Amino acid sequence: MPIDRLLTRRAIGPPDSERLKQAFCLALKTLHLVDRNDPVCEIVARKVIEIGLDGTRDPQEIAALTVRQLQLSV
Repeated sequence: MPIDRLLTRRAIGPPDSERLKQAFCLALKTLHLVDRNDPVCEIVARKVIEIGLDGTRDPQEIAALTVRQLQLSV
């Protein structure tokens, strides 16, 4: 899963890691992305981490903000 690799690189601890993984899965579900090897998933993972480390704590809110920001950038 692309988010695992990114979280490991940033040395993010277990509580934050789990929260970001939940947000990542929710965002992928909302975007109807199934293939975790799709390069778009890495873009989603990077955005989830960016938003999650910016102070947003709720996984559902992180996922919603991720989807919204990605849709605006298309």
